[in-house]
Amino acid sequence: MANHKSSLKRIRQTEKRTERNRYYRTRLKNIVKAVRSAVEAGNKEDAEAAFKVANKQLHKFVSKGVLKKETASRKVSRLHLAINAL
Repeated sequence: MANHKSSLKRIRQTEKRTERNRYYRTRLKNIVKAVRSAVEAGNKEDAEAAFKVANKQLHKFVSKGVLKKETASRKVSRLHLAINAL
């Protein structure tokens, strides 16, 4: 167990951040899964609607520091390619 006030604070901050990031990562997986499942079903309209949401959310996660800019860009690009292949 930590002995210094600053270490105790760091532990509290880390726990909060971990919980927050876990929420965002789970949300991210569900958003991407929605686009992928629409693509697999062959429904282009649903895929495009889900992609619009995914694109916005991915870039929002970048601004919150959950994802790196390049990671979000790569995910968006791959989803877009999958939709265009329909």
